[in-house]
Amino acid sequence: MTTIAAGIKFANRLDMQDRLFTELSNMFGREVPLYDKALEVNRVCNSAVCALLRKVYPAFSITDAEFDHSSGERHGAIRIGRPDEYRWIGRLFECFAMEPHNFYDMTDVGARSQPVIATAFRSRLRPEHRVFTSLLMTDYFDTATQARIEALLATRQVFSDRAKSLITKCETEGGLSPVDAESLIAECTERIFKWTASARDHALYETLSSAGFKIAADIVCFESHHLNHLTPNTLCMDLYTAAMEHCLGGVDAIWLRARATTVLRRLAQSVDRNLMTLYFHTAATSAAVNAPPVALTEAELSTLVDDLMRELAREEFRLSELNHSGFKDFTEGPCAGLPILLRQDAYKALTEPVRFVEADGREILTTHTARFGEIEARAYACTPIGMALYDACLEHADRVREADPSLASRDLEAYEIAYARPFNVFPTTLEELLAKGLVYGCYHATARGIEHAAQLHDGTTDLLALARLGFVAYEGLRYEDFLPVSAAGIFASNLNQYGTESSARVKPVYTQAQLESVLGRRIIDVNLAYAGMEAESKLATYQALGMLERVTIVERTMLDRAIAQWQR
Repeated sequence: MTTIAAGIKFANRLDMQDRLFTELSNMFGREVPLYDKALEVNRVCNSAVCALLRKVYPAFSITDAEFDHSSGERHGAIRIGRPDEYRWIGRLFECFAMEPHNFYDMTDVGARSQPVIATAFRSRLRPEHRVFTSLLMTDYFDTATQARIEALLATRQVFSDRAKSLITKCETEGGLSPVDAESLIAECTERIFKWTASARDHALYETLSSAGFKIAADIVCFESHHLNHLTPNTLCMDLYTAAMEHCLGGVDAIWLRARATTVLRRLAQSVDRNLMTLYFHTAATSAAVNAPPVALTEAELSTLVDDLMRELAREEFRLSELNHSGFKDFTEGPCAGLPILLRQDAYKALTEPVRFVEADGREILTTHTARFGEIEARAYACTPIGMALYDACLEHADRVREADPSLASRDLEAYEIAYARPFNVFPTTLEELLAKGLVYGCYHATARGIEHAAQLHDGTTDLLALARLGFVAYEGLRYEDFLPVSAAGIFASNLNQYGTESSARVKPVYTQAQLESVLGRRIIDVNLAYAGMEAESKLATYQALGMLERVTIVERTMLDRAIAQWQR
């Protein structure tokens, strides 16, 4: 798709974004064979989930394109060394309609702290892709180490002159032609984000790594902003993790069959129309889930598991024969069955050969461990009240895990029960989550509601109550962002190295304003965005039902303010 401005035909920026992620996936698959295979494992698991959903909702169907979309990459991660490099990254992503959302201070997440601050670049409305982008804070280190880091970083140029000219052209002309768009994507995959296995200053690399700053070593000593990981979407986190552990040789087929049976049974019992809408945001899905769900029989469940086992038994899924370091010990985020925020897991970072070229021309052949294979499952975005409750529950759940670190590997079922217990204060249905103000929703008047609007003048203005009468429909807003504690946990576990303390004489304090100064623009507050979208939908619903005059002044003021803050 293209747009036309001043007689110039521009490539559509969202189409460019899709193309970029397709090419990044191809690039990463060539660089890391295990990643390509993990994508296929995810597709097998998602296919099993779709087969189950067709049993529970017989009218449900999904096209090949929709299935590919639901299984595709949702985010990537890169790490940047210099502020000027970071500004170029921000300008680059702007060409793809991706803007900075939220400030993440990874130097301040307790025992998991790392010497970086970050934002995530994504589109504003229902984004399909995002890139978590970290900036190394060199003043986190003692002055001698800081000087060595900055001296080495100063000598590299990641963006070519061609890439810079294309970015500038996009800014000055308002877009890029399809040919120029493809050229910019090629710059991304052939240089900016490409892994080269070539590094510099082995002594600095060793200094940083031995001091616990492996992330800094990964940022400073390499020649590109290489893609650290890409993250596809899974429709069932626990099924995928079990399948990957089996394919990597960590568990046998008997264990996998039992685990798959448990997980799929649990999914069949918990899935409802709201979760279906979350998974597959299509008109066809909305129509299919209007009918009540059908109970899955044990015979049907057994057949689904048989089909899954048969697929995963294929020779191409013997991933234990590939270079790998095993799978992460536990899933980050909320417990299974609680549809909020984001769950993440990963196969561990690979140890890969690298070549250091020293200033005197000497070459040192060694290895580097940094790139891993993450997976994610996104659910509903929490309000500040919901996030505060989540943080409290997570702190409690982490203490439970730390009290018995090996429980997950010894007895997974017992671990899941123990980890979930602190989260029991959360309801698990969307209606209850919305009613308690724990998650954000989007509302609209139904055809029935509009038809009977005249009869609603003296009734309730409670949108959930009106939804129970069929006058209003709602859905939860999907969480499009990141959890700093989970991200730090993923970083740490993949490096077999948890957080690091600052070696500066006084640990610096970092702010969103600092990163905004680096970028030269405002970072979008995601809470304002979610609240604004919810408020706009509520106001439109009241308007459609002729109820606007009955909304209290207090609520109307709050809705107007939320919309204004979002749109500014």
